[in-house]
Amino acid sequence: MLSSRGKTNADRFDIPWRYAVAPTYNKETNPEGVISFGLAEHVPVRSDIAEYINNKVKFNTNSVCYGSMATEHKLEGAAAAHLNKYLKPLKPIEPRMVMKTNGCTAAGNMLAFALADFGDGVLISRPVYGRFELDYGAQGGVDIVYADTDPDEAFSPTCIEKYEKALADAKERGVKIRAVVLVNPHNPVGRCYPTETLIEILKFCNTHQLHLISDEIYALCDFASGGLRLGFIVSHNAELRRSLSAISRFNGPSSAVETIGATILQDEEFVSEFTEKSRQDLAYSYRIATSILEEESINYIKGGNAGFFVYVDLSPYLPNDDTLQPQEREFALAQKLLDNGLFLHPGEEHCKYLGWFRLVYSHDEHVLREGLRRLVKTLKSLQQPQT
Repeated sequence: MLSSRGKTNADRFDIPWRYAVAPTYNKETNPEGVISFGLAEHVPVRSDIAEYINNKVKFNTNSVCYGSMATEHKLEGAAAAHLNKYLKPLKPIEPRMVMKTNGCTAAGNMLAFALADFGDGVLISRPVYGRFELDYGAQGGVDIVYADTDPDEAFSPTCIEKYEKALADAKERGVKIRAVVLVNPHNPVGRCYPTETLIEILKFCNTHQLHLISDEIYALCDFASGGLRLGFIVSHNAELRRSLSAISRFNGPSSAVETIGATILQDEEFVSEFTEKSRQDLAYSYRIATSILEEESINYIKGGNAGFFVYVDLSPYLPNDDTLQPQEREFALAQKLLDNGLFLHPGEEHCKYLGWFRLVYSHDEHVLREGLRRLVKTLKSLQQPQT
């Protein structure tokens, strides 16, 4: 017999397309396998990180002991120095402001516990990364409340009108909003927020006494090593840090991962070279993806300058089947793509319009081109878009 929350979590597996399909494609050993354009990882530079760890990281006794017993505490200082150098915050980050977590999923979970009660909400404009519903909800029981912005509107100061409406609607339903969550650079649109829009969102939070959580996992386009499960919460709020420390035993990284993270972040020459290579590779892959989309007249949100993805409009290719519910039409298109060996996650970004998909382009070139070939082939086999 499960608890009510245990059953709720178990039932999540019954939600159609809730979880991603694993990629199985290999050019030599499984050329007919599935290519996934749904998982946001920077695959081409992953080997650089693996090689660096193999050649440069040296483990010692502090790398295998309990964190509380370690005699060296380098990671917080390394992270603070790294963020100060590359992100240039108005007020420098001090090591004491840095909380270590075993990934950004854990960070969201911790913030849900520290800032909200069960049944409270956090406010997010959409489209947006869909797994926030799990990060904040699966354990913390915090609801995601969406402000219904268009993909372009989310970056305009006028988005505050939609935030105000979503806040008022939540209050009518008895949901107390505790925080606003931003993803900057944005997932799935692939842009950074303009300063003027950030200022208006800060004013909105101040007016309504809401916390602002800025998810910046794609700043510098990360280190292609999500499997290390290392992240940070940076806050000037001493009371919040104290609360997070109390639950860090459930969400902290291993000492071995701390050693890896500190070694990488302290190697300024490697970080500089890696970051530049990462940017060049992503720019090249973005040009390939968008040029093919434009050649095939597939609409997408223009102006991407960060992240691993473009947001594409496949609504003209949704099946015209009156027997299907609206969401089922999107599922049907996703299944057609999957039948042709390509996974795009339907409904994951919670766009208010049907037919929009996040396309991750950060793949080795041959994988990217093969995946796009499968996309075009599938769409051409379906109804042609109306002119």
